[in-house]
Amino acid sequence: MRFLITRPDEDAEPLARALEQRGHETIIEALMTIVDVPALDMELDGVQALLITSANGIRAFARAHAERSLPVCAVGDASARAARDLGFEHVSSAAGDVETLAAMVVKDLDTSGGELLHIAGSHRAGDLAGMLAQAGFGSRRVVLYEARAEETIGPKAAAALKSGMLNGVLLFSPRTAALFCRLATDAGLAEQCRTVTACCLSTAVADEAALLPWAGIVVAETPDSQALLDAVEKAAR
Repeated sequence: MRFLITRPDEDAEPLARALEQRGHETIIEALMTIVDVPALDMELDGVQALLITSANGIRAFARAHAERSLPVCAVGDASARAARDLGFEHVSSAAGDVETLAAMVVKDLDTSGGELLHIAGSHRAGDLAGMLAQAGFGSRRVVLYEARAEETIGPKAAAALKSGMLNGVLLFSPRTAALFCRLATDAGLAEQCRTVTACCLSTAVADEAALLPWAGIVVAETPDSQALLDAVEKAAR
């Protein structure tokens, strides 16, 4: 089967390898471009841990700062792996979403230990600061990257849809799902999705994807790449 991966190359390539090892073909065409944003407040004195809600966040931090000894609390396994690959020494994964990340922080850290620094993108999903504040934690959000949306569907994605040889599209965020639906519709390719399955990381992603007439929508049991790959395998049978 042939799957379209809509993530930027750094995140898409491991997924492509995993799908290819399972006997599938892949096409990578990012719907967003990651661009660093100059840090306005990178003061780390008094910070007890870094919070990251995407691998792009920790990559942007690593490009902006040499610090590697602060503990890193990551939303999922992919972002935790990215942190370890970049040389961070103490990394824990919530293996879930913003809510599970907040729960892990509340369980493992102390409100008296210092401020929490959330390394984020310009587009915010969920209220991490609010959840932590309810538990008595002080946090600060620093935007270090921007995910800029493409204005048209890419040539590889368009060609795959037009050919009728595309079996599935992997969608990892509500924003990406909504963007794919809009770009496919603008390109006159909505009807071509009737033979394609939307493979979604969460129900929130699936809700946005439902704007197109897919052959089907599958949702990962948990919001992580491995669970999505498992959902893809079930859809492929």
